[in-house]
Amino acid sequence: MRAKVGLAAIITEVVVVALLGATFCRNAGAQSGPLSGKPQITNGKVEQREVKTGVAQEVDAWAAAAEKAEWLGYSVPAVVGDRGMCCGDTGGDWNGGRACGPCQLEGSRSGNSNNVQGADMKLEGPSNLVVLLRAEGRKIGRIRAVSEPCVLDAGGLQFTWLTGAKARESVKLLQRFVDGKELEQHGGERLSRSALMAIAMHGDTSADQALASFVAPDKPESMRKEAAFWAGEARGAAGVELLKRMAKEDSSSEVRAHVTFALSISRENNAVDEMIRMAHEDASGHVRGQALFWLAQKAGKKASSAITGAIENDPDTEVKKKAVFALSQMPKDDGVPKLIQVAESNRNPEVRKQAMFWLGQSNDPRALDFFERVLAK
Repeated sequence: MRAKVGLAAIITEVVVVALLGATFCRNAGAQSGPLSGKPQITNGKVEQREVKTGVAQEVDAWAAAAEKAEWLGYSVPAVVGDRGMCCGDTGGDWNGGRACGPCQLEGSRSGNSNNVQGADMKLEGPSNLVVLLRAEGRKIGRIRAVSEPCVLDAGGLQFTWLTGAKARESVKLLQRFVDGKELEQHGGERLSRSALMAIAMHGDTSADQALASFVAPDKPESMRKEAAFWAGEARGAAGVELLKRMAKEDSSSEVRAHVTFALSISRENNAVDEMIRMAHEDASGHVRGQALFWLAQKAGKKASSAITGAIENDPDTEVKKKAVFALSQMPKDDGVPKLIQVAESNRNPEVRKQAMFWLGQSNDPRALDFFERVLAK
């Protein structure tokens, strides 16, 4: 079995994914028709009202009057793509374009929302995003975001549905709740994390502007990292452009290392090119090593060439060793022959030793043949 080396180094890179829930919904078929913007709401007293003075003003007035717990929701256009925002407490599929849940808004199963995308989502995801806010004691205490097809169980509480919400106004409202100090804390359901996630899923350019504001040099590292994650996860070409600026301009090697991960989860073609540039050019060996690691997860000819190039040309032996480890993470048909080549011919004895170690962990017959040849000499 391959040794679990390097996992501790990447736990912080993916912690946000774990915090968003553990259960996925999938797009199982075509939508039955145009979506209305309003989800199906059950087990609650629903009142509908129109946004007249602006989203923030309506929400503020609603929260100021909410002595007992109640919910408010509205819909805005979602980012285009094969993703859905489902509930961590559901195991259902999209069912005729309506079922994703039900999402339990109250109680012990009121899991957070989960951003889902993948090869099994054949068609474009839902066209609308539902933003949910919970107030109690005249204060907003929770924010959630789900896709329109999700069925919402309001837990017997009052539920106010706003019509006519504008995405730009929604982003401006949610920006209030993104707090760097909260983002430094791990675990729990933080308003900041939920608000930032919801912003990233808005299908409006104001969301790109908001994310750019979160990565300004004066913002905490935790905020810059979280914004980088969502730039790669949800913002497409605009997100990659933001990550490229961060890769060149952010002064923190820890943030830039996180940018390599964010680039790795983007599906934009030029994301790999920027990872390769970082693997070659970043001033920090730590960042170059992280870029190589995530390139290995992408595989492909470009990634393979960048990794082997680092083994030959990077001036830092530690980076070379990380590149060897990256080879061990590639598909065996690509990685094992290259590891054998490094073990046979690299001029650096530490690098050759590292290649032999990972060959020994591979349990690959070609590695065994190589060791037999070496021992027979």
